[in-house]
Amino acid sequence: MKRATKNMDEDIQTGQVTAERQLPESKASRRGNAWLLSSVVILTGLLMVMKTESPAADAANPTPAAIEGPFFKPNAPRRTSLLEPGITGTKLVLTGRVLSTAGKPIAGARLDFWHSDSKGDYDNAGYKLRGHQFTYQEGRYRLETIVPGQYSGRTPHIHVKVQAPNGRILTTQLYLPGEPRNQRDFLFNPDLVMKVQEAPDGKVATFDFVLNVK
Repeated sequence: MKRATKNMDEDIQTGQVTAERQLPESKASRRGNAWLLSSVVILTGLLMVMKTESPAADAANPTPAAIEGPFFKPNAPRRTSLLEPGITGTKLVLTGRVLSTAGKPIAGARLDFWHSDSKGDYDNAGYKLRGHQFTYQEGRYRLETIVPGQYSGRTPHIHVKVQAPNGRILTTQLYLPGEPRNQRDFLFNPDLVMKVQEAPDGKVATFDFVLNVK
């Protein structure tokens, strides 16, 4: 009996208990094992659901804010395209949605965009490469513009102000992936990098804004 007990202890420690060496189970023990097994199955299912949540459920974290900078001008015209005669550079079409922290689309949200031209200069006399628009169905927006140029101390970026109807204004900036100056720009935030792909006539990008509203 001592030898059998010693073998059992050794097998338990090494995780090698076989069916032949297990002690007979009582009914209560079997019920306990069944309850434990069902609990493990339920817990596993919950973990799988958490890992496969829809993209809207990932919208819990609000979009980080960034400084406004010195070149913002109020009263920019309402338009979805900033392209006009005299504007040169690589075309960029930016699309996305404005969402709440609950993942709900926000229709009628205002977005103000402004950025430098392809040489890194801002139009401070007029409203070139400046404009505002409102989200439409399902909180979507679409902007036609160009890839901004870099200037001293800054990596290429797009300034944005986003505001839900009667809500607070989020001021932030968007960045392009793979830019050499990203890591040297002290204002750069990887959470504000757009998803960018090449297109036949330029580039297409996407970014969803998440506002701290329910």
